[in-house]
Amino acid sequence: MQAIILAAGMGTRLGSLTAENTKCMVQVNAVTLIERLLHQLERYCLSRIVIVTGYKGQKLRDFIATLHIQTDIEYIDNPVYDKTNNIYSLYLARSRLLCEDTLLFESDTIFEDSVIESLYSDPRETLALVDKYESWMDGTVVRISADDEILDVIPGKDFNFSDTAQYYKTVNVYKFSRTYSEQYYVPFLEAYIHAVGNSVYYENVLRILTMLDNTGIHAKRLNGEKWYEIDDIQDLEIASTLFADEDSQVQIFQHAYGGFWRFPKLLDFCYLVNPYYPPKKMLDEMTASMPQLLTQYPSGMGRNSLLAAKNFGVEQRCIVAGNGAAELIKSLSAYTGSGTCGFIRPTFEEYPNRCAPSASVVMQSGYPDFSYSADDIMGFFSAHPVSTLFVINPDNPSGNYIPKADVLRLAEWAERRSVRLVLDESFADFADEAENSLFCDKTLRDYPHLVLVKSISKSHGVPGIRLGVLASADTELVSFIKKDVAIWNINSFGEFYMQIAGKYRKDYAAALKKYRAERQRFLAALRGIPYLRVLPTQANFVMCELKGMSSASVTKRLLSRHEIFIKDLSAKIGDGRQYIRLAVRGTDDNNRLIAVLKEIQPE
Repeated sequence: MQAIILAAGMGTRLGSLTAENTKCMVQVNAVTLIERLLHQLERYCLSRIVIVTGYKGQKLRDFIATLHIQTDIEYIDNPVYDKTNNIYSLYLARSRLLCEDTLLFESDTIFEDSVIESLYSDPRETLALVDKYESWMDGTVVRISADDEILDVIPGKDFNFSDTAQYYKTVNVYKFSRTYSEQYYVPFLEAYIHAVGNSVYYENVLRILTMLDNTGIHAKRLNGEKWYEIDDIQDLEIASTLFADEDSQVQIFQHAYGGFWRFPKLLDFCYLVNPYYPPKKMLDEMTASMPQLLTQYPSGMGRNSLLAAKNFGVEQRCIVAGNGAAELIKSLSAYTGSGTCGFIRPTFEEYPNRCAPSASVVMQSGYPDFSYSADDIMGFFSAHPVSTLFVINPDNPSGNYIPKADVLRLAEWAERRSVRLVLDESFADFADEAENSLFCDKTLRDYPHLVLVKSISKSHGVPGIRLGVLASADTELVSFIKKDVAIWNINSFGEFYMQIAGKYRKDYAAALKKYRAERQRFLAALRGIPYLRVLPTQANFVMCELKGMSSASVTKRLLSRHEIFIKDLSAKIGDGRQYIRLAVRGTDDNNRLIAVLKEIQPE
């Protein structure tokens, strides 16, 4: 058996990375694509490796000469690489296809070793490697039968998003028997080149062949093995993440802050949402309105403040909608200016990061549960006065909760001392206590120093539309923030969500009830794992102390072996103990995490 690698392309979409080198010379985690592939092929004692070169072909040959590959390498030059596509490169190698069985590769695809092994070891003689279609994939797809017969080859121009459940993506790796090449592929390849031209893809020939009976080619389905096709710098970034070592991969995900739809197999237990909301009908309504929302401008600040006021039951002049709570926190911090700020650590770092360290006064909650009460807060900050006090309830990451009656006592205490109390209720809806929010006109009027912040993204499970609100009877503060943020700070999807949210209030209440029940079940299951100490929580996450193992090792193992991403808290807490934070997701996801955690043994 031999291998043929098509490596003539210019890779123009990779920009400066291919200005002086062909595409397969691009590095993924400091190793070129061609070097990785050649070393993978070395293990199979192939008779030869045929490489079709073109753009920067001599540089590629010179580089390969430094790799000391033991398998014989033969080069074929495509002199018109800039005017042809990969069908012509394969056409130039057609005589080699007729010599023996062939593994066919494109040089811009990276895959783990098991991908080649699955193809090489399969007893079937002629195969196209395919994977179940996912949203990141682009290009030729196929439909296959239950017995892996390729029913149809569908080029990108005929792709239909409504049919994705039926699609498998070609991985651009094939195994052709000599007989198949001789009887079918090469004759049709030659005919296609002469009839249609050389500026198309060689998969087009397969498309013609699938219309015939009994040509002998079948699909070889992947089963979770990693691969990625690299056409541009975004592809390169994703591939570098998928194929990074354990330490680097964790750091990459930690610094991405989201965008995980690029990794469809990833199970995200790090970022915090509501798995039971929004309901399907609401999603259908937003989907039906998508063309209008995508092509029309959103309203300005005035109308979006009106929508926020309607949804939260406060006067329009007392509330502002933001592009997530983070935008409002930034503007709020600009308004508070040079005054001293009080924080309770550990906490959500967006607040203290906006305050100068010299102006920060920190109350440290402590071991074992990082719990504290309103009385603890009042006692500490009576002794250490501040002009603005930030309280998150329930807190993040501890999940500590202060009952509403005590929060009102805290607001009264702050009012008497002219302390601006910033109360973040982003996780309050998940608490067991009913009607615990302070969002109402009367409360704001009673406590003019009170500022309420809420992330709709977290509680409503819609982080992608970036919504948050801030409310206060301090209309000077609210007016400042409205002027400080951009007039179009809410996009059309966020505005439409606020517009229709009122119709789904019963669904939201039902989702929260279901969520609380699942949280109780999930926490009970976690408590059954010997090396975990589960802290009390009223939020949509739980903080756990690890016994006998490091949080870093557990985080790396879950991500690299199981594609589960969690929050490592040990550095944040900084007391020498080991902590993680787990989001509370839906039942199936939670059960998967529990099963994996039970497999892990203390170090």
